[in-house]
Amino acid sequence: MFRYRQRVHCGAAHLHTDTALGFRLVRIRTCGGPGGERGLVHYLIDDPALASRTPGEELAIAASRSGTGVVATTVHEPLARHFPLASTRPRPPIRDLLKSATLTDESVSFVQERQALAHVTTRDTAYAGTPEAHQQPRAVKAALTTVSVRVPLPDQICRDPALLARFFDHRVIVRLCTVENDVLLHGSADGAVTGLLRLPGLRHLRGRPDLLGSIMAAAADVEDQGGSCDALVMHPRVYWQLVALGALPTLDAAGLRITRTRMIAPEQVLLGDFRAGVTLLDGTSSTLTLRRGDELAEIEAGGRIGLAVHLPQHFALLTLAPESVPAPIETLTTAEASAEGGATS
Repeated sequence: MFRYRQRVHCGAAHLHTDTALGFRLVRIRTCGGPGGERGLVHYLIDDPALASRTPGEELAIAASRSGTGVVATTVHEPLARHFPLASTRPRPPIRDLLKSATLTDESVSFVQERQALAHVTTRDTAYAGTPEAHQQPRAVKAALTTVSVRVPLPDQICRDPALLARFFDHRVIVRLCTVENDVLLHGSADGAVTGLLRLPGLRHLRGRPDLLGSIMAAAADVEDQGGSCDALVMHPRVYWQLVALGALPTLDAAGLRITRTRMIAPEQVLLGDFRAGVTLLDGTSSTLTLRRGDELAEIEAGGRIGLAVHLPQHFALLTLAPESVPAPIETLTTAEASAEGGATS
């Protein structure tokens, strides 16, 4: 928060800034009229760079200006970067595994290297036998797709700016992160984003009964192809099985970051050189829209993203052996839970 107060003579303005519910508020008190009456005009300053406000606060300000109908505002940041709980718990989305670039011109190209089909990789120690000695670079045009989410909510929330802001920041952004994980793994419907699970040249590996040993062997395979395995994407059940095995310190010591997401099957683990192998492309802006009715409303939020795939052969999809895939815990029905509760009371 900051305060700046400027007082000038009648006919100009008395201006100061303040903060209310986290919103930067500018009040301009004008002097005018034959009798010297004063009118109070309130202006809310936009913060599209999110320098001092959250995306939810920016939407709440736009909604307070309009009151009803359709409200839209734009920010110059990817919304998925602004989930407020991201800094306090170790659950990075896939975008956090990747280097990123803001694409201001969608006509730009990037370099992709593919291995020559006729080349057979050997296991000797000469450079001529390595995959990169036979990779063929080519220029590929970058493409972006719109990734968005729609969330219904009661209009009562829209009438409370602080509540609307917190709902957006905590509940809408986390949904958008899930949708973004889905697109980055499986690709977009328009084909602009090739999902990491569908990369041309993606290597497919079969796991052994030993879960941790299989992951380590697959990481070594990524490095046999010339990459540096720096991250894993896995289902939460696999992640928590590794926790139970005490394996996280070992993976952390190896420099492996982990994204756990339901957007990948429990029997699969994606490994790769995430930071060198691909670049996440962000558009220049994100859009937040609030559509209000009499009792119901809807928030739509999203932006444009792309994926520049430089080295698809530096990724491997490990299919775990059935005996190493953790089974889901049993869920009780309401009747079963009531029965068990009665038996233990």
